[in-house]
Amino acid sequence: MFAAELLKDQVAVITGGGTGIGLAIARRLGTLGARIVIASRQSENLEHGWHSLRESGIDALAVQLDVRKPEQVDEMVLRTVKHFGSLDILVNNAAGNFISRAEELSPNGWDAVIGIVLNGSFYCSRAVGQYMIARKRGGSIVSILANYVWTGSAGTVHSAAAKAGVMSMTQTLAVEWASHGIRVNAIAPGPIESPGAAKQLWDTDEAVERITNMVPLRRWGKPEEVADTLAFLVSAHAGFITGEILTIDGGAWLGRGTFGFLDGK
Repeated sequence: MFAAELLKDQVAVITGGGTGIGLAIARRLGTLGARIVIASRQSENLEHGWHSLRESGIDALAVQLDVRKPEQVDEMVLRTVKHFGSLDILVNNAAGNFISRAEELSPNGWDAVIGIVLNGSFYCSRAVGQYMIARKRGGSIVSILANYVWTGSAGTVHSAAAKAGVMSMTQTLAVEWASHGIRVNAIAPGPIESPGAAKQLWDTDEAVERITNMVPLRRWGKPEEVADTLAFLVSAHAGFITGEILTIDGGAWLGRGTFGFLDGK
């Protein structure tokens, strides 16, 4: 169990923080004492997320942001530091995804996902990293990937490529910025009960059952479980961990060999 003020006086930015996993992360870090900035392109998501956090007694700021635009990212960092006086944690959670066969994927579809996931994660990491380096107090950056960065997955060539790029970026920045006291890690979730991405990607009962049967623990993860793992990674408890990609998928990417599950279930 985490101490109630584990992240006291820390300021955390969560992109895509208005709904789903991002909001669960924002709430968890907030309950541990962090002051929260949620960023999203969608004003309705920001409004919903901000009210939800404030109702929970969490000090929060909402910033409308398109992570594909570096000038907006730079402005977000300036607003955060002006409002809270610091920026200690970045969570790259903004994402875009949809199922498409590679041969049917349009250049615009490819560019949209690459722009949000890969370019956006770099723009945010770069801007926050510059601030942390200049401040000389270190910090923590965590990116949200997906368990198919390890395996690939049919229908997700755009997302898999983008998230694999972020994985490599994570490891590279972990090495480059270690001397500045900046730890850079990532989390690779499997199927998570999220009203946004989950409904978009698996919109039938049959699809949900098929995915569930691929998970050795025979259930989907909860956004709160991702949030708890991230809280650990950005805390002093993980002070000697950097460049790590932690998979949270109930064992789904394991055991996919020739024989599958011996019990046939």
